[in-house]
Amino acid sequence: VLTKTIKIMKLQKAQRHQVKLRLGLSGASGFGKSYSALLLAFGITNDWSKIAIIDTENNSASLYAHLGDFNVLSLNEPYSPERYIEAIKTCEKASMEVIIIDSITHEWNGKGGCLQIHEQLGGTFQMWAKVTPRHQAFIDAILESTAHVITTVRKKMDYSMDKDANGRTRVIKHGLKDVTREGFSYELTVDFELINDKHLASASKDRTGLFMDKPEFIINASTGKKLKTWCNQGVSLDDVKKEINATTTLEGLRHLYLKYNSLKQQIHPLIMDRKSEIENTAQIVDNKQIINPKTIENNGIDSSSTPAIRSGE
Repeated sequence: VLTKTIKIMKLQKAQRHQVKLRLGLSGASGFGKSYSALLLAFGITNDWSKIAIIDTENNSASLYAHLGDFNVLSLNEPYSPERYIEAIKTCEKASMEVIIIDSITHEWNGKGGCLQIHEQLGGTFQMWAKVTPRHQAFIDAILESTAHVITTVRKKMDYSMDKDANGRTRVIKHGLKDVTREGFSYELTVDFELINDKHLASASKDRTGLFMDKPEFIINASTGKKLKTWCNQGVSLDDVKKEINATTTLEGLRHLYLKYNSLKQQIHPLIMDRKSEIENTAQIVDNKQIINPKTIENNGIDSSSTPAIRSGE
């Protein structure tokens, strides 16, 4: 019954729900991506023990051990999407509140990453049909994570070979470009770009409105605190769970599923579990109504419908 209501198109008022942050840090080598990511993470959780960093940068996370007692998961080649996903799940199972992936570049352009996988499959355009779903599974693991996720990505100079009006070939610089599949930044809550080795940052994308079109600044723990405050505004998932558990009718569950449509991935299993509980309770009640207590007391004989047995008969 519930699955049919999912297909119904319905307008509803926009509502902010509590969300998990998806933050990006990009910059050239030496611009402070790992350090900034750790400060951001501490600002979000205020507990170093709840921070895990998936380190693909030759154990560079150990350089910042003096900051606090955070957790490190060293990820070496091959940098396949599946190994990244496994690392994310490992951090989630350990109940980490913030996961830093430092960096996602290797998943795309490292040994065993997507570009190399594509080349090994023959390098034809058709082979992207096999590689793209694997990369998308990695992106989905980030977006669907139960933790806040911070990703870092390397930048490199982007060039092109163009011909001028005289037909001569010229090398054109297009500036720094993220070394990952194009479009990843669209998935992020905020995408910070570190612009120099002084760790100055600016927001190239910002859904929070906290940093866009503001002067460059240095990322620190207070940056993370501001983001945590922003993402905690609105309806919490815990509050929605309480509403689901308090609902006693299937119609009420349908209402909640439509009401919190933006949280449907998180609440669908909860809705289905509660639906089963309500149906089971209803079945038990029906069974009790079918059984007449009087027939049980009289060994199955209902005296009201049985002729009286007179003495001597």
